[in-house]
Amino acid sequence: MYLLLCISVFLAAYLVNATTISLFYHRGLAHGALRLSPRLRRFVATFGVWITGLDPVGWVCMHRLHHDHSDTEEDPHSPVHLGLVGVLFGQLRSYERVLVGLARGEAHYSSRVADIDFPVSWINRRRLWLLPYLAHLGVALAIALPTGMWALAACYYLGMMSHPIEGGAVNSLGHAVGGRNFDTPDNSRNNHLAAWLIMGEGYQNNHHRYPASARFSYRRSEIDLGYGL
Repeated sequence: MYLLLCISVFLAAYLVNATTISLFYHRGLAHGALRLSPRLRRFVATFGVWITGLDPVGWVCMHRLHHDHSDTEEDPHSPVHLGLVGVLFGQLRSYERVLVGLARGEAHYSSRVADIDFPVSWINRRRLWLLPYLAHLGVALAIALPTGMWALAACYYLGMMSHPIEGGAVNSLGHAVGGRNFDTPDNSRNNHLAAWLIMGEGYQNNHHRYPASARFSYRRSEIDLGYGL
């Protein structure tokens, strides 16, 4: 029973994180493929960084840079130049550069998110980047300390803070391993494993061919859970 509870908590936390990024940040804010109501947009602007640890404006800016320079040396997270493992660390360094550039008002970054009607979160403007991670750690400790359920606490934390692995899998496998439905000028691929596990995000070739589409799947064998939601 305890194992089932741990799995359920991990999946619930993971889905909250992945849904926020895939639907709200990616399909909604970055590409306008999903219309966010004003209330939902305000919720994402205020609480998105607390849920995921990632600033919505910073994430959108980096993602648009990725599309503008896909798999070139200016791509913030391409396995072509960073390698499959190097993407995990490269995307972190790029994200930090984007946040600093946005905070300084550098046109290279700010021009790409001029349509976003809210600023970088106050957490990141004050360089309190670790605050959301510490907040979730506090929740995990609040679960574990009174009950001794350390595995349950770990499942909560790892589910909520799963985005580095999610992003690393999509950014590396989705541009190195898999088939291609479309002839795009980059190295984008359709990686089924990444897609099944991460809300359809692994269908990078489809997405790079039609970035404004809310649906990432185009064949019957392609399952896009994000679009299904």
